[in-house]
Amino acid sequence: MSIEKKIISPAQIREQEALCRQIAAVLEARSPRPLALVDTYGCQQNEADSEKLRGYLAQMGCGFTQDEFEADIVVVNTCAVREHAEMRVLGNVGALNHSKKARPGQIVAVCGCMVQQPHMAEKLKKSYPVVDLVFGPHELWRFPELLLRVLTKGKRVFAAEKSDGVLAEGLPSLRDGAVKAWLPIMSGCNNFCSYCVVPYVRGRERSRRAEDVVAEAEELVRAGYKDITLLGQNVNSYGKDLEPSVSFPELLRRINAIPGDFLIRFMTSHPKDATEELFETMAACEKCAHQLHLPVQAGNDQILKVMNRNYTAAQYLEKVARARQAMPDLVLTTDIIVGFPGETEEEFEDTLRLCEEAGYDAMFTFIYSKRVGTPAASMPDPYTRADKQRHFDRLTELANRISAEKHRAYEGQTLRVLVDGETGREEYNLSSRTNGGRLVHLKGDPALIGQFAQVRITGSNTWALYGELL
Repeated sequence: MSIEKKIISPAQIREQEALCRQIAAVLEARSPRPLALVDTYGCQQNEADSEKLRGYLAQMGCGFTQDEFEADIVVVNTCAVREHAEMRVLGNVGALNHSKKARPGQIVAVCGCMVQQPHMAEKLKKSYPVVDLVFGPHELWRFPELLLRVLTKGKRVFAAEKSDGVLAEGLPSLRDGAVKAWLPIMSGCNNFCSYCVVPYVRGRERSRRAEDVVAEAEELVRAGYKDITLLGQNVNSYGKDLEPSVSFPELLRRINAIPGDFLIRFMTSHPKDATEELFETMAACEKCAHQLHLPVQAGNDQILKVMNRNYTAAQYLEKVARARQAMPDLVLTTDIIVGFPGETEEEFEDTLRLCEEAGYDAMFTFIYSKRVGTPAASMPDPYTRADKQRHFDRLTELANRISAEKHRAYEGQTLRVLVDGETGREEYNLSSRTNGGRLVHLKGDPALIGQFAQVRITGSNTWALYGELL
């Protein structure tokens, strides 16, 4: 699907940064040390968006807090993928009445995918007077302009009009941590899976220029980041909208050529577009982690067809086999939806069989959540929540058993890990990740954080490995 991309110019970004300085003056007049809180829900793309929100807020002179009763500005960055996430957001936004009463000048902004849905924006407008500013993902680049309007005019601002999305380079970014970094390479989705609201809230696929992505990766490596994750709703579609076209494997090769010792990860891959070239590139690029998140969603062909996934179970398993042939040490993870409208007992059994055959290192499992405006929302569904919960419990039991078996196989091995943080526990005070993204708990000096180390695996459970530094 070809679209005309709306490109935000460098001059427009400079205008927003100039507005940040105006906002800084307004905030300084109200408080000698303005504080902001950014509360993020949902996927890694939302985390990357929140880094840009924090970048703007830092330019406005804000410090940061996790206490809403200290914050002059609260920004809630939302998710729309499941109803549960929306209910949590609404509950927490409603609770901000208490902090706003304690701090009458507090500004509450709600942004992200949830508010890009017209019915949710309307709900916030009518039922949540605590909210001063609402804006969708396509308006993030002009957050300063919208916030200044609230501050100076004293009126609520809503900016969540329907859009195919924009591309904005050069937004300030304040990252959380100094070891791992999110690097968005594209946004939007053209797949229109029948259960998914993402194409409606994130817009059509828009790829960043390869030169801009590589330049940002170079900056991250120079800044000392060791684990860089490339982000997109479907990274395998990267570059199809560029002139000249640049494939995702080619982008991986360009980033791999950057001097330095670091890891490249990416998510998420759509199976229909995961190619042999991708697997061979991952195998050939020494900095590319042998980790693949390949969401299958279901193991029955009829359900996959109604989901509009554009592959069969056999085609999916063939791709898994080819990926493992290229990378025998591949760590494979997936997403599964349980209880898609009309899914029968027999169709669910097909999913269990596929999961056994695929042998996932980890599965992210979800009970189907109806999303307003998607085709699946109007499909007949005779099965009860109890039926779906029973299937969900069987699937998680299988996932945990396979994961525990996979982890036991690591015991006694020596692995290279990246030490990435502290756990807060005395016995195993450090956390780390293998090349394949497996969590390893260690005991050691916190000065090791940000460094690669050799570790012997001494134990495991369903969710993690335990090791000792060599």
